[in-house]
Amino acid sequence: MGESHPHAVLQTASAWVERFAPLVPAGGPVLDLACGSGRHLRLFHRRGHPVLGIDIDLRGVADLAGTPGVELLTADLEQGNPWPLPPDRHFAGIVVANYLHRPLFPRLLDALEPGGVLLYETFAMGNARFGKPSSPGFLLRQGELLEVARGRLQVVAYEHGEVASPRAAVVQRLAAVADLTPGQGLDGDPEPRPLPAR
Repeated sequence: MGESHPHAVLQTASAWVERFAPLVPAGGPVLDLACGSGRHLRLFHRRGHPVLGIDIDLRGVADLAGTPGVELLTADLEQGNPWPLPPDRHFAGIVVANYLHRPLFPRLLDALEPGGVLLYETFAMGNARFGKPSSPGFLLRQGELLEVARGRLQVVAYEHGEVASPRAAVVQRLAAVADLTPGQGLDGDPEPRPLPAR
């Protein structure tokens, strides 16, 4: 799964995901793709969402097996059939953290229900100076997540740059909503979403 599994050892939810978690419609199902240790599965489960965690290796979430409202699915997202879910399975929220496999972008967008929220955060070009991942195949290019969202999602927040925590890295982050319905008096733009406090 890429060059390394930096997400597998993290236990604390990403501050980005925590900040924008309130945008996910209450009680709606949430997918944590490449869920690793399940830090975001646990966050959304605590918030009252039914959650689905997908990963090639579920040892990091083995303690959640059998928990009501938690579904776990072993899948190799990069070999064979890369999308292990039926096309009619949709989510109020999809979280992807520290994982990049570009062929999945269209599937992620299709799996969002109307009003659903995509929370994406992973490494970007320039990260090689801090270690792995270092291959361009596993690093987002400037504005790449914005391009993924263009014409499909309302971008609520976007960041790209160098961070010091939880470790020094170059990251790109996106919070976006599957709703481009024009708002009243907004010249075709969608109704803005409230920005959660930092």
